[in-house]
Amino acid sequence: MAKIAIVGSGLIGRAWSIVFARAGHEVALWDPVPAAVPAARDFIAARLPELAEAGLLRGETPEAIMARLHPAETLEQALAGADYVQENGPERIPDKQALFARMDALAGPETILASSTSTIRASLFSETLPGRSRCLVAHPVNPPYLIPLVELAPAPWTAPDVVARARALMQGAGMVPATVKREIDGFLLNRLQAALIAEAMFLVEEGYADPGDIDATVKDGLGLRWSFMGPFETIDLNAPGGLADYCARYGGPFREMLAASKTPSWSDTLIGGLHEAQRDRLPTEDHAGRQAWRDRRLMALLAHKARQS
Repeated sequence: MAKIAIVGSGLIGRAWSIVFARAGHEVALWDPVPAAVPAARDFIAARLPELAEAGLLRGETPEAIMARLHPAETLEQALAGADYVQENGPERIPDKQALFARMDALAGPETILASSTSTIRASLFSETLPGRSRCLVAHPVNPPYLIPLVELAPAPWTAPDVVARARALMQGAGMVPATVKREIDGFLLNRLQAALIAEAMFLVEEGYADPGDIDATVKDGLGLRWSFMGPFETIDLNAPGGLADYCARYGGPFREMLAASKTPSWSDTLIGGLHEAQRDRLPTEDHAGRQAWRDRRLMALLAHKARQS
């Protein structure tokens, strides 16, 4: 098993720690804020029994997984002997550049350096590094111990072998890697998500539907199919002759719909109205409880999908 270094032990770092320790790897946790590592361990210790109850710990006990988590007092200690580093620092380019420069100087020559960033292309923080060929983005969906997709987004100079090794590591840890073949802002998931959110906002802003009915359309319509198949497989199965037949039947109407659609204004009036509608449905004092409910539903769904595969 590989040694994994988690650099930044906040919301995403502690979630990655569960992913890798659950897969059998020894995990070193470091954070520039000393209190962050104990807080991460406390969070993990509280989550593992829930994951065990859902059957998501590969038959191991929470205690066995906790034993693989090792606090590191320094970045040097965390990276010593590491095969793979998952960085989870602030979403600011100068911070990424400085941190990756330190990691590139400290890590062994074969160590993969990956960032969890959801917005910053790998080329923006790795271009000047001597070891830039071992750097890439490995962007998870939060929380990665419940949602297995991870986007692997290399820089133009990232070595193909590094991408292949990262992909194999992720697959072995139970993740589902999707490779971004060329750098693009937003990678894959956020671009697809942005397209749906923009259309949802347009439909509300233009008075075609209320926010609750938009959510229902996705939750109880599209989302049911999308929980186990993607958009291309969906349309392939929705026409007798497959994908080409579907596009022949509906390509014209789709083009007309897209031509008539507009980008939402993102105005204070639109966002304020949407936020007010959400608070009517979910009061602020119930927000944290609903997040916990969401995570329990994700556990149940993930366990169900595992049993079906």
